[in-house]
Amino acid sequence: MTYSSPPLPTGYRLLRLESVDSTNAEARRRALAGEPGPLWIWSARQSQGRGRNGRQWISLHGNLFASLLIRVNAPLQTASQLALVAGIITYDTIAKLIAYEGRSDLLLKWPNDVLLADEKVAGMLLENIESTAANRSVVVIGTGINLAHFPENLPQPAISLAAYGLTVSPSDALEVLARTTHEWLARWGEGYGFPTIRRAWLDRAGPTGRPLRVQVNGEEMEGSYAGLDTDGALRFRAADGVEHRIMAGDVFFSRQ
Repeated sequence: MTYSSPPLPTGYRLLRLESVDSTNAEARRRALAGEPGPLWIWSARQSQGRGRNGRQWISLHGNLFASLLIRVNAPLQTASQLALVAGIITYDTIAKLIAYEGRSDLLLKWPNDVLLADEKVAGMLLENIESTAANRSVVVIGTGINLAHFPENLPQPAISLAAYGLTVSPSDALEVLARTTHEWLARWGEGYGFPTIRRAWLDRAGPTGRPLRVQVNGEEMEGSYAGLDTDGALRFRAADGVEHRIMAGDVFFSRQ
């Protein structure tokens, strides 16, 4: 099945592919070859899709796989804030696709996965490609949304929109994603709007105290979600009551 190319916000271009190893990898290659962006790369299939920490992203036909290549006027440390911006973008995209109306079962999981009734429906992978100058960074934001299918037997159970009786084409999903991305990048303002981003992220992550477990450097801890620090680190309260700042690692919500 083929899909028509969706309209994009002014200033963005689209590279549409039938198959690629991964849209993030293609974006990286083009960035290193001098592609200025902003460029969306959208493929019907991925043979080597990637998730966080080098894990495979199961790429089933009918789902959305897309990456945005952008250059921002910010150092890499500031550009890393886009991991949280990406989470908000994913959440709002899903909310619009399912006509979200105050449903409490849609949650944002640190840093940028979206859960629907505790099952993963979408995720984003941020990659900082290079810093071309002191305050200039090249970033790729990759997005995967389970529209028609979902993988099974994962540490964090997955689900698709189709499992809820919703039929959304990759083209329609990309149109919503592109528009939502444009809106939130403007609010982020290359780092100047991060306090707004932090508040928006917290609004979508649910109340504190929810049980979760984290895996950091091969070690696993049980505890609860304690919010988001001012710099975007996850605040995690371990079972012994000690609070930790998590800057990198895997986070899994426990079923309630």
